[in-house]
Amino acid sequence: MKTNAGALLSSLRIDRAADRKISIQLYMGLKEILLSGGVAPGDRLPASRTLAKEIGVSRTTVIDALERLTADGLLEARVGDGTYVSRALSGRRPVRPVSLPVSAPPASPRLSHAATHAQRLFAPRAWLPHRSQAFITALPALDLFPMAHWARLAARHWRSGREQVMGYGHPSGYQGLREAIATHLNAARGIKCDPEQVFIVAGAQQAFFLISTLLLNPGDPVWFENPGAIGARNAFVASGASIVPVEVDDEGLSVADGLRKAPHFRIAFATPSHQQPLGHVMSLTRRLALLRAAEDADALIVEDDYDGEFYYGSQPQPPLKSIDTQERVVYVGTFSKTLFPSLRLGFILVPRGLVQAFAEVSASWLSGVPTVTQAVVADFMNEGLFSTHIRLMRRAYKARHDALIEAAASLAPAIEVRPTSGGFHTVGFLADDADEDAIVAGARARGVVVAGLSRYCAAPIGRKGLVLGFGGVNPDEIRRGVLALETLSELMA
Repeated sequence: MKTNAGALLSSLRIDRAADRKISIQLYMGLKEILLSGGVAPGDRLPASRTLAKEIGVSRTTVIDALERLTADGLLEARVGDGTYVSRALSGRRPVRPVSLPVSAPPASPRLSHAATHAQRLFAPRAWLPHRSQAFITALPALDLFPMAHWARLAARHWRSGREQVMGYGHPSGYQGLREAIATHLNAARGIKCDPEQVFIVAGAQQAFFLISTLLLNPGDPVWFENPGAIGARNAFVASGASIVPVEVDDEGLSVADGLRKAPHFRIAFATPSHQQPLGHVMSLTRRLALLRAAEDADALIVEDDYDGEFYYGSQPQPPLKSIDTQERVVYVGTFSKTLFPSLRLGFILVPRGLVQAFAEVSASWLSGVPTVTQAVVADFMNEGLFSTHIRLMRRAYKARHDALIEAAASLAPAIEVRPTSGGFHTVGFLADDADEDAIVAGARARGVVVAGLSRYCAAPIGRKGLVLGFGGVNPDEIRRGVLALETLSELMA
């Protein structure tokens, strides 16, 4: 049985009222498609019977046109296999000038006022990588992912009933995954919750956009860590929120600074477990102060726990959500860092009072994440593979962190690389007179990717630095990356 029925040639048109014969029209139409690149060299054309039926002409007419094109050298007939586009066309198709009207250039579609305003305020976001290299911050250790286990679980689900994996899933998420996440948060993160509070989304970025769409009016003040996560900030900007840059110190987001600037805030965004990008862990005192401030202002807190699973040494501070007794915290998690980014899978744990609202919004306009993907992740968690993977990654990231700190000693005092207690990135501070942009560009020219600290700032913070990711590369690559940075010493003085 042939599984390749050939290219779709739906653009062919036959004008039966024209003076030109149908066979000539078909010949010229096919020739135009072949010469213009509509079908690639080596592609198989449909069988003559199939093509005749699709166009609505006789098979004899089709055979005649195909034979003429074969004689022209544009097609190749293979006995018992079909007709293919000649590979001789590779790189030899005539370049035809595009006819453009001489009138004024087309006008750009008018954007909404909200979109126009947001475009002016968006922070530039770095291209998201697919390949690990020093010192990219966005990728986990893809080289250590248990692909064989993942493939086994995926195959299991693709062999199940078609309705289970190919139809529309529940808009709030696959129930098995919601239950697995609730169980994990309870056991591993100390968060008491029900599966109904968990909503599955296509990554943390969609979570932030959904939260801001549902909870914010244009102009609502949002406390935002400064420096802070770029993608999340852009999501709030898109909703029309008024971003309030709040200082970050060694204890995390400064509640006192936030209260000075906007005491009647609507949302506070924070990364308590591992501040993005400085790496600080929010102290318990600061967490309690933030919860009190939210209660006084009748506000909510969005906690982004993007890499809180990965800590080194002693037990970490619990998530802010685990000590939230007033249902003020909206907790966002992602599998981009714990598993891999292309899953595009995250979740929102909402306070009980918001469950109904999020369920209605999900049912109204969210399309959901592919069910089979969610089911595989649920099995990955339920079979203990997720916990095993997290333990392995903690050890690996600790080793890679230590390799960076040891190697980076050679960069001092030009770059002061700070140790961190978790995650897989840290920050290296520069001298006040260093050229941050030139260092970033020079590093990229040497095959090393670093991000300038200023990229994460909604307002100046008076410090320069580099954000260094170490999780996605092994210790040898880390050491080579440090050697490349050493060659930039003239820019760091």
